[in-house]
Amino acid sequence: MMFIATIGPIAVNDATWVHRLIAHNASEREDAFRDGVRARDGKCVILGVVNRGVYRGAWIGWEAAHIFLLEKESLWINSCQNGFILQATIHHQLFDQYLISVNPGGSYEIVVFDDDSLGLDGRILDPVCRDPANPHRVSDQLLRWHFRQSVLGNMRGSGEPIFEHDFPSGTDMMTEIREGPYTQERLEMEFALRWRGVG
Repeated sequence: MMFIATIGPIAVNDATWVHRLIAHNASEREDAFRDGVRARDGKCVILGVVNRGVYRGAWIGWEAAHIFLLEKESLWINSCQNGFILQATIHHQLFDQYLISVNPGGSYEIVVFDDDSLGLDGRILDPVCRDPANPHRVSDQLLRWHFRQSVLGNMRGSGEPIFEHDFPSGTDMMTEIREGPYTQERLEMEFALRWRGVG
């Protein structure tokens, strides 16, 4: 059971939820995005944990997370304002699945939409990524978009499905996708990612 604390009214609506598919992509644009976000943040902005291996270029377990969906590339904002550094577990298992988000309304409070085993609910997003003097600061508009998607995905009935993206060795990934929810969208994304590298 989930409880919501609010100072204002909650209005029920039928707004469309944008499901998030996990895309692993490597390109020059991705490199520039990753490098820019790394240079700005240097730490997981949700946990507040500093990457002590930065001086030697060690980023294993630290990832540049897109706020707005990478697979919606035609709509995507390709800048540091569309991301921040997260530890890999926070990125893929919580943020990309809309199970954790940031409410930019005022205090940049972190909101957890699942069991809060890490004690993150109510913490404040690290200021390193949201410095008003930095033109590359994370976008409030994009944080607001992600927060809205998190609310829509988690507050309706049993919520939206959480997709498997870390297939164990030997798993027939295509069968898993074909038999899961949003089959067409997930297959289209997989094919598009593979065709991008051809030609």
